Amino acid sequence: METRFTILLIEIGILVAVQAAVLIGILMAVRKSQAKMEAISDDLHRRTVPILENASSLLATTKPQIEAVVANLSETSANLKAQVDDIIDRTRLQVVRADELVSRTMDKVEETTEMVQQTVISPVRQLAGLLQGLSIGMNVLFGKRGGLPRRHGNGAGAPQDEMFI
Repeated sequence: METRFTILLIEIGILVAVQAAVLIGILMAVRKSQAKMEAISDDLHRRTVPILENASSLLATTKPQIEAVVANLSETSANLKAQVDDIIDRTRLQVVRADELVSRTMDKVEETTEMVQQTVISPVRQLAGLLQGLSIGMNVLFGKRGGLPRRHGNGAGAPQDEMFI
């Protein structure tokens, strides 16, 4: 049994030594990676600091100009909005005026049409009817056949003997 115990202790010792070697290898790899990371960090720091300083100084010199441009754009936008609102209001007013003008014109045209109908066309029709009646009456009175056309059998609206000349 002691040989087994001795073999077990030797095996544990070998395993501890292997484990220690693996841990030492890992430690060496980590230190090597750490050194590379520090070199990369230093290189990045060395390259970016001048860029950031230049950007900061550029921002410091251009900030008033940028603020002025933004203020000008804001003021221009407000002025443009006010002008557009004014144009829209004026356009609405002109549309209302044009609508009223067209409505008044249409009303006047209707009134004029009615007045012409009542004062000119109706009396002219009445006069034309009166003159036609007088003409027919005079023709009948003086024996002329120029009165209303008589219809005879042919349906042409003229007497038979007037058809043949």
